[in-house]
Amino acid sequence: MATSPIAAPADPRQERYFALIDRLLACPNGEEPQMLNAEPDLLDAGFVTALMQTASYFAHQDNSDAAKFLIFIARELSVQLGLYPQADPQLGADT
Repeated sequence: MATSPIAAPADPRQERYFALIDRLLACPNGEEPQMLNAEPDLLDAGFVTALMQTASYFAHQDNSDAAKFLIFIARELSVQLGLYPQADPQLGADT
């Protein structure tokens, strides 16, 4: 896959987010968890936002594979971080 084309941010943390995204895009299939686990301090809402920004860029550049990949990672990470709303299994239950 291609590297992240988002303009270089001034914030060092943002730079680290996009560097990690570049590594995720370049890593062999199946090694994504190891990439993410190597940088636990970056796994936060800001990283999820950077993933979605980059996915949006790729979607607009007709690179749907990269966009879907990054959206998948963002969603999975959001769930793990408690940022993604989960359906309440009891809402649909009859009482």
